[in-house]
Amino acid sequence: MRGRSTEQERIGRLLADGRRGNSGALLLHGEAGIGKSALLDWAAGQAGDARVLRVEGIESEMELAYGGLHQLFLPVLDLVDGLPPAQAAALRAVFGLTADEVRDSFTVGLAVLTMLSEAAADGPLLCLVDDAQWVDQPSVDMLTFAARRLRAEGVVMLFAVRDGAPGATVRGLPGLLVEGLDRTAAAELLTGLPPYAADRVLEEAGGNPLALIELSAALTPAQRAGRLGPLALPETAAALRGRIQDGFLEQVGRLPGAARLVLLVAAADDTGSLGTVLEAARELGADVEDLEPAERAGLVVLSGELVRFRHPLVRYAAYRSAPLARRIAAHRALAGALGEAGQPHRRAWHLAAAATGPDEGVAEELERVAEWAGNRQAMASASAAYERAAQLTADRDLRARRLVQAARKAADAGQDERCGALADQVPLPLADQEVAADFARARAVVELGYRSPAAAARILLDSADATGAAHPGATASLLVDAVHAAYSGGDAALMAEVAARAPELPVLAVPALLFGGGAPDVPGALAALRPLVAATDATGTGSAGAGADAPGVMERLMTGIHCLLAGDHPTARRVALGAVAHCRDQGISGWLPTTLDLLVRTELALGRHEEATARATEALRLAEYYDLAHRASHLRAALALPAAVRGEEEQVRALTVEALGYARPRGVGRAAADALWARGLLELGLGRAQAALDELAAARQEIGHPLLCLPLLPDLVEAAVRAGRPERAAQAAGVLDEWAGALDRPALGALAARCRALTGPDGSAEEHFTAALALHGDGNGNGNGEGNANTDGDGDGNAFDRARTALLYGEWLRRLRRQLDAREQLRAALDGFEALGARPWAERARSELGAAGGETVLTTRQDGPISLLSPQEREVVRLAATGASNREIAAQLFLSPRTVGHHLYRAFPKLGIGSRTELAALLAA
Repeated sequence: MRGRSTEQERIGRLLADGRRGNSGALLLHGEAGIGKSALLDWAAGQAGDARVLRVEGIESEMELAYGGLHQLFLPVLDLVDGLPPAQAAALRAVFGLTADEVRDSFTVGLAVLTMLSEAAADGPLLCLVDDAQWVDQPSVDMLTFAARRLRAEGVVMLFAVRDGAPGATVRGLPGLLVEGLDRTAAAELLTGLPPYAADRVLEEAGGNPLALIELSAALTPAQRAGRLGPLALPETAAALRGRIQDGFLEQVGRLPGAARLVLLVAAADDTGSLGTVLEAARELGADVEDLEPAERAGLVVLSGELVRFRHPLVRYAAYRSAPLARRIAAHRALAGALGEAGQPHRRAWHLAAAATGPDEGVAEELERVAEWAGNRQAMASASAAYERAAQLTADRDLRARRLVQAARKAADAGQDERCGALADQVPLPLADQEVAADFARARAVVELGYRSPAAAARILLDSADATGAAHPGATASLLVDAVHAAYSGGDAALMAEVAARAPELPVLAVPALLFGGGAPDVPGALAALRPLVAATDATGTGSAGAGADAPGVMERLMTGIHCLLAGDHPTARRVALGAVAHCRDQGISGWLPTTLDLLVRTELALGRHEEATARATEALRLAEYYDLAHRASHLRAALALPAAVRGEEEQVRALTVEALGYARPRGVGRAAADALWARGLLELGLGRAQAALDELAAARQEIGHPLLCLPLLPDLVEAAVRAGRPERAAQAAGVLDEWAGALDRPALGALAARCRALTGPDGSAEEHFTAALALHGDGNGNGNGEGNANTDGDGDGNAFDRARTALLYGEWLRRLRRQLDAREQLRAALDGFEALGARPWAERARSELGAAGGETVLTTRQDGPISLLSPQEREVVRLAATGASNREIAAQLFLSPRTVGHHLYRAFPKLGIGSRTELAALLAA
């Protein structure tokens, strides 16, 4: 390990942390032969009494879903029995031990997290993932999922990946570039060479340790003596990798024919099983003794029942040096051996590798592999199997169907570019309308997730028109998806156009009545909404169509969105909670970011800013994991809104820059409007009225329709008044007043009354201010909700809105020199803002209170010790207070049970308690 002190120090710190019970992960990356594998070997040697688990990526195994995960956990497979039942069932399914489906990849991720934690129960654990670019993508996803969530388990994970190599992608881990050795360290590897020869090798190897070793080993006796001609070594460093490969090819070529044959079978194999390799080799006339020359040459290492190549390039050389006919024979022999061993999925891939033209029998086997992988949420592997099946399919329509399935699974895996490339291969037109509908969904998912919501809606709408009455279920599903895409873009006209196709559908009746031509029919829309709410209430977290059925989830989402549009925030929150619970209970975690986003909107509407921040943080973490850039833009904008209330200027700028950078070029109007609204709210709180007005006007412009921008109008009215633009304030206040009257919700009525007070004559201002405060209630959900059946008992109260009304009323009273009355309102505003952590608003209230002669001594938030906890600790404590176990909390927050215990261990002293039983009483207080 010459010249690797920096890398050794970094890895050594991780190992030392692991011995102290802390977890950590590191991604080593660099060119081929640079020494990544050697560093992993060194780490294994330094592990001491730590348990070591290791997996090595094999190029031919890349498409075998969860093969790498199975290889890693093989030594500790008995721990599966001790996992929570759902997690144990998920691992057994993905390892092929049962025929069960896996509806939720997060259950697999949690199972991996728990397995690692359990494997470290008796001491530190070191996990080594070598050549991660050749480990199957589902395994890499699950391992990195776990690596990002390990905290206090004593688990160290080291990944090594070759830069520039095609294959699996490792995301979200701290990285360390492994570079070439310096000249001094490199020269130490070249003992025995004369100076001239050593200088030439050093010059050409560029510090690459493998190149140093292989180039020096390839020198002839004459070259070692110093007689090096101009072509004895590559002329440029760019040829180095080819030269290294040539060295391995030469070593393989010197072996006897039978040895080369066994090496070929081992290279084609993806199990590493010596028994499997030898069984297949015997079919070709070779046997175990034929491995001896390769073993003596150091090309392979045999240990127990495993065969391991010295370097991935040796495997590549052994495979590529064989003629095509030999490679086909090797795959067929392996297919036979694996079939007898009861491994049909590996058998199918070897048969596919041996196919030289269309073969429907093999294509059918691959389709079964794809279905198996898809049922276990290994979407990338399912897509690859469908694609290869399509390549082996002669029938045009059947090939189209398999390509469409490959594209849809690629979209589910977040492989948007690959999805588009597969869609481009689909032979058109499509005769089967159901296949055409699936094709449209695949294109729309990519379009909505990464490009234009409007274009996604158009794709779905066109497909629904083409599908027609022959397939009513598919048509309805396409239209509901389309109206959701149009809503995401903030395009009310497009929502109306979609809804007009089937206004008799309950979920489309609401937008048809609200956004259709002519005056909106608000009473009709509210009447249409009631049965939708009743249906979600009746089914709770499970419905007749419960399961991984996207339309069922979509109907819940649209019902919650309709409730928000109607101003019925408590019911919207209840529906959103049901949608989130439905996703968790039914294992549909791919929809969790979207349902959590809806819940965040309801929490914001109710002024529950801390809850909104916690939910949005969780949802953004999931969206980033799934590579859902579209949903992430919405969530960043949502996170910016409570940050604006708190006056966190730097945070608001960072979140909104990223959200707008994605949303504006793609027409994601809702996300862009929310981001600009957050900026406007920040400026308003900081007293920069004109800047606030500019941002809020731009937000309104993004979505246009008054109902869609209704929530930001009160801020726009206040900004316009403070900026001295009464005409703009009056116009926005009029729109708000009209809709508040039509929707008849207390919270909306309170905001409309406040805006009337700001824009109307002074003679009626007090009447409007007092009416607004009465409609706000006490700001804790206890507003005046009489006559509104769609409440859940929590009321519409919003403490932030109430405090703002009190501030504006107090300012108005002070201008009239009614100091005592002003002080009462300003004190209430100050207390409200401080309780919410709304610092800039609290400073404004304090300044006004001081000017009115009131006491302005700084008070503190009444959070008690809860305010001392980190956001993660708060979430853990909140769930623990409900009686949830560490494992249940871990499953909900995507942590390991040990990390949950660690958070509780840190939280209890801060809270001044000693056990979980005291939590509920503390939080209630």
